[in-house]
Amino acid sequence: MTREKGQKFSDKHGANAQADPRATDKIRTSALNGEVTCVVAHQIAAELNLPPAEIGKAIDLLEYNISKCQLGLFGYGQGPDKKALKPKAPEDQKLEAAIRGSLVDEKLACRDAWRIASRFNVPKMTVSNACEALGIKIKPCQLGAF
Repeated sequence: MTREKGQKFSDKHGANAQADPRATDKIRTSALNGEVTCVVAHQIAAELNLPPAEIGKAIDLLEYNISKCQLGLFGYGQGPDKKALKPKAPEDQKLEAAIRGSLVDEKLACRDAWRIASRFNVPKMTVSNACEALGIKIKPCQLGAF
């Protein structure tokens, strides 16, 4: 997640925003150095039977970072390129067709990228690497990071 200098993650939710206390407690005990990985955030969502967006909101309100996006889009260290993506055109034309067929406003939702990966039995990053090679943005994030 990116933010301008002086901005807080919580700013995007408004002054009166509140998080589910169960989520807040679980995030606090799961975070390492003020970070919660995407995998852990989704595990918490499943465990508490809450939408991933609620967990993302709670992470924001705690001013923690989300790291290691499962699609490789952010949270992989410092420097100019914090992504783990390696653009690679899809070898399977059906995979490319599934990606293109799922676009909304020329973007692929994170949730749809996950579904496509599951449908084709490929790692999630295979889908995001294909999107990168095809010039397709993945947005929105299930956790609300982007």
